[in-house]
Amino acid sequence: MGIIEGTTRPKSVQADYDFAVDGGAVSTITLRGDNTIPAGAVITGGYIDVETACASATGTIAIQAEGAGDILAATAQAGLTTGRKSVVPAGTGATSVKTTVTRSVQIVIATAAFTAGKFRIVLFYK
Repeated sequence: MGIIEGTTRPKSVQADYDFAVDGGAVSTITLRGDNTIPAGAVITGGYIDVETACASATGTIAIQAEGAGDILAATAQAGLTTGRKSVVPAGTGATSVKTTVTRSVQIVIATAAFTAGKFRIVLFYK
């Protein structure tokens, strides 16, 4: 089946967090990788692939593109064990995220510093 004229293929971005490189202080960290989402993009889905479990006494991580927690609401470190995790945009209009300007994926570490963790975030957008 060919491509229908006027349609676009989904694009993706990858954003990487590694405690050994990025640290774990309570802060907002712009992630590394092919991490530029253009203005007007609609993020429709994705996943988080945790390679090394996150560790903190009581810390939380939220992931955002356009606004606070729009990719992942604040999540306790215990929820970021190894394996793939879901993101908020789940292929529906109600959960999609539309960027107003060019954005990069960021994490927000709150409550307490992190002492370990490594993951990749993959987001799909049109």
